[in-house]
Amino acid sequence: MLRSAVLAVGVLMLAAGIVAAGLSLPGALWLLIAGGVITAGTLLERVVYKPLLREKPGAGWVKTAERFIDPDTGQPVDVFYNPATGERQYVSQEPNKKA
Repeated sequence: MLRSAVLAVGVLMLAAGIVAAGLSLPGALWLLIAGGVITAGTLLERVVYKPLLREKPGAGWVKTAERFIDPDTGQPVDVFYNPATGERQYVSQEPNKKA
């Protein structure tokens, strides 16, 4: 819901910026830039963040002390780190499963 509201604000700012630029009103550039950043950031957010894995990653991965509750699923998530590449993976755990 919040994502949709933020996306709507970004699109409205873009539209207002286009109208303002067409009418040569001041502030058009600001509206276009801010609206574009908000819209692009909201749309690309799903691409940038990695999905949760169901199983532990393979060899070379180290489990960190980090653990958090995923706000979307409510499941505990363990964080694994690959020292060779610096990559991180997030693994969803069952709530009653001992890690």
